[in-house]
Amino acid sequence: MAQNWTTKQNKKFEEALVMYDKDNNGEKWHNIARYVGGKSVEEVRRHYDLLLKDITQIENGQVPLPNYRTTSDQTNARGYANDQRLLKNLKLQ
Repeated sequence: MAQNWTTKQNKKFEEALVMYDKDNNGEKWHNIARYVGGKSVEEVRRHYDLLLKDITQIENGQVPLPNYRTTSDQTNARGYANDQRLLKNLKLQ
């Protein structure tokens, strides 16, 4: 059973996705899991799949965008930060 992700782990996950975006040596998910800490490679991949599903649903108008406050630490229901850079990078993959 998957454990909950803390806000700190989510932020580190987002940072790692950007850092290891071009990691083509087959170690991408291992590197991300190591950077996040406390999560297995499988948990990281599953979390990524959920993120992509969320983005697809938002882009298809199936989920209304939350009304974010202007603070940088505001997160959505799954704990992802309102980070346009991350969304842009995910769309490029």
